[in-house]
Amino acid sequence: MVEIVEKQQFSVIGKMGKGLANEGPKWIPPLWQEANNNFVEISNLAKLDTEGNIAGIWGAMSDVDEKFERWKEEGKYLAGCEVLDNAIAPNGWTKWVIPAFKYTVVKCTQDSYKETFHYMITDYLPLNNYTIVGAIQEFYSPKDNNGELSLYFPVEKI
Repeated sequence: MVEIVEKQQFSVIGKMGKGLANEGPKWIPPLWQEANNNFVEISNLAKLDTEGNIAGIWGAMSDVDEKFERWKEEGKYLAGCEVLDNAIAPNGWTKWVIPAFKYTVVKCTQDSYKETFHYMITDYLPLNNYTIVGAIQEFYSPKDNNGELSLYFPVEKI
């Protein structure tokens, strides 16, 4: 099921890397490992929801110029958590402020990621007259313990 969500600008602090788009499975997992192993360094900056839980874990993506455009041959990836906009990244961490977008949001698992991504790009978005206007973001809800994630596709109607 695809949802349409208007998300205001938000901030993420995490471990950032850059690499070839087609080699993401090689260079992205070590970023998560480093972020998870050192999370205590930023845990006090994490944005919390109304129940006191971490608001969200993001696999944020941007083009290499950090304009939040889609990856071409290379891209940047930030494995981190949502923080308050005034948070300052500690040494060794990177902060991105992701612009407000309208997103089409779809859930998947690591196993269905490629298939879901492909479906959105080739079927859902064109059939619903949407065009992608920025980098796709990965959202991991701390409440989902079953390995699900949500893909956020920034879109506009065409």
